[in-house]
Amino acid sequence: MGFIKTDRLKEVLESISGLVDKQVLVGIPDSAPERKDDEPLSNATIGYIQETGSPANNLPARPFLVPGVASAEEKTVPQLQRAVEAALDGDLPRAEKRMASAGLAAQNSVRAKINSGIAPQLKASTLAARRRRGRTGTVPLIDSGQLRNSITYVIRSKKKG
Repeated sequence: MGFIKTDRLKEVLESISGLVDKQVLVGIPDSAPERKDDEPLSNATIGYIQETGSPANNLPARPFLVPGVASAEEKTVPQLQRAVEAALDGDLPRAEKRMASAGLAAQNSVRAKINSGIAPQLKASTLAARRRRGRTGTVPLIDSGQLRNSITYVIRSKKKG
């Protein structure tokens, strides 16, 4: 049986504490840059309306964020497990790198979900309005691509303020 030659307890505890304080968030930050068109709503607001629908505006729900993140679970869970292992080794930078890998996988999964086309299909009136604006796309949630491109991830502290 081997003996511990270096006391790394402090380093390991600091790494675990640092990891416990972190969270990976995927979505559309409300602080994201403004849109590059005349749309008065932010991408975060548009994303929320598309995810949940707006009966008052006759817009059906087209969930993309929650299902997109869920479909990335096969890729994100192993990365998060490796983050924990790195923290237990006292390597917080490696743990954060693994968290970033999980965030990127979830971000890409959400974007792919949007690209796949989400039911229901667009109405004829919506397609006609797009054509009047010079757009020919027929995929729901993709007009200019700004909503899809605004999907991102962040790693931030759970602590407030």
